[in-house]
Amino acid sequence: MPEVTRKQLVGTLNTTADLLDVLGQEPFRANAYRGAARSLEAAETPVADLVATGFAGVPKVGKAIAADLTAFATTGVFTPLEEAAAQVDPGVMGLFRVRGLGPKKIRALWDAGIDSLETLREAARDGRVAALKGFGPKSAATILEAVEFVLGAQDRQHLSTGLDVSQTLAAWLDGLEARVAGDARRGLETVRTARVTVTGTADEVTASLAGRVEDLAPVDPKPLLSGRLDGVPVEIAYAPAGARGALDLMMGGGSEYRESLRAEAKAQGFDLSGRGLKREGVLIPTPTEGDVTRALNLPLRPAEYRDPEHNEVWETLPPPAELVTPADLKGMLHTHSVWSDGAATLPEMVEEAVRLGGPSGGTFLGTGDHSRAAHYANGMSIERLRAYVREIRELQRAGLPILAGAEVDILEDGSLDYPDEELLSLDYVVASVHSHFTLDAGRQTERLVRAVSHPLITILGHPTGRLLLRRPGYPLDLDTVLAAAAERGTVVEINANPARLDLDWRFALRWRDRLTFAINTDAHVPAGLGDTRYGVAVARKAGLTPEKVVNTLGQEEFLAFVRRQREGRG
Repeated sequence: MPEVTRKQLVGTLNTTADLLDVLGQEPFRANAYRGAARSLEAAETPVADLVATGFAGVPKVGKAIAADLTAFATTGVFTPLEEAAAQVDPGVMGLFRVRGLGPKKIRALWDAGIDSLETLREAARDGRVAALKGFGPKSAATILEAVEFVLGAQDRQHLSTGLDVSQTLAAWLDGLEARVAGDARRGLETVRTARVTVTGTADEVTASLAGRVEDLAPVDPKPLLSGRLDGVPVEIAYAPAGARGALDLMMGGGSEYRESLRAEAKAQGFDLSGRGLKREGVLIPTPTEGDVTRALNLPLRPAEYRDPEHNEVWETLPPPAELVTPADLKGMLHTHSVWSDGAATLPEMVEEAVRLGGPSGGTFLGTGDHSRAAHYANGMSIERLRAYVREIRELQRAGLPILAGAEVDILEDGSLDYPDEELLSLDYVVASVHSHFTLDAGRQTERLVRAVSHPLITILGHPTGRLLLRRPGYPLDLDTVLAAAAERGTVVEINANPARLDLDWRFALRWRDRLTFAINTDAHVPAGLGDTRYGVAVARKAGLTPEKVVNTLGQEEFLAFVRRQREGRG
């Protein structure tokens, strides 16, 4: 099991407490778990050391909780949580995914017979929720919007999951020239089905997979097998070599793109499908996608640009060979360590950044631990911030490639969580929203405009606050915020964490010529630094070249960029 993080420990304790509250059992136990969670949030000891010592000396973490936490760190199972979840109807657990529902409201809904996301949606629509004590029409409308978002996201996976499953399938089918297809190939932020194309037959696919895919079965009349891998829907499309280009083209774009190609082929007297390009029933050899488009006298549209948002602009965008790649990134900016809610020390994070940078060198770590308002994430007081900067300066003197940054909370009024004199002690500053998500769109817009206009802000972090498949971003006029960032020279983050991928590629595409971007991992563990590939997928869909991404600069070049940015605002 990967190293457990402080956030996972705290989240597990709080979830257990919430479930106990729903059950109405042993309030002292729920309070004990919440007290332990608060102590772990405040503890400055690295998580690995806490686990190694059995959480000895952590206030409010008694022997029983310590033993369960130690087992959780090893096995991934927190027994009290499993026991509590077993007493709740399975559908009730889904209600915790609805934004704005806490234990008391979930209990009230459950008591009223609302025991799943589907029944909650029905009850919010037909007035039953509004009629419940403590809810009302406005609350019911908010709940309906939130539950519809959750239900709409149920049948999709994060890009990271879709890619991992697709690449696993491709490795198993390597002998059949397997390639990743579908949403994952195009780099969409979420993936409905993990798709792979191969050269071969259904029998060859079945033999190569050797029972490793659940419920593998043909999808007649298509040249397709479907099933599930690790719970994710998968499709493996197959074709002979002479039809492989048509298959890749059909499996490599969205429905609108596929239909447009079929219509164009039909207008020219062809029939185009996953079985090949045909004229009057005769197969025309098309081993590659380019063979298909040449036969149709059409330009070959890169996979990154096959979504409706690209229709009018894709031919003006750079070719794939010119787009940013993971290898172009030198600065691993906006990362977290044990100084806030990360799981590794600063030297450990630097070591992993350098390792990922490979033998060519030049990679550096930009830190980004949380500021004091983020108390839930062990945010740093001013005294701790100063100690943190001192450690980074010592590491720099020792020759480590590291810069001192912080992720500073944007407060409700748009001001920042540290005074300017403290911000000036940092090499760069990321400013992010972590609270007051429910402000109306006007106030939220004003808040972010004020923040991106601050003379000491380098990067606006995860601009909309969305969590993919969990919650939408907060309401705001994002174009107004991005216009202010462009005017002030503030860099806008593409957060590469697969649960965020924020800024959305559609906005990055529209603003590609007016903004500078940073592809940041927001990594809380060393392995999280590898998430750059997901942020790069977003950037490529937006047509970004290395020149538009600030962390393609080397360490000294980046420092010079920040100096120019600050001087230009003076």
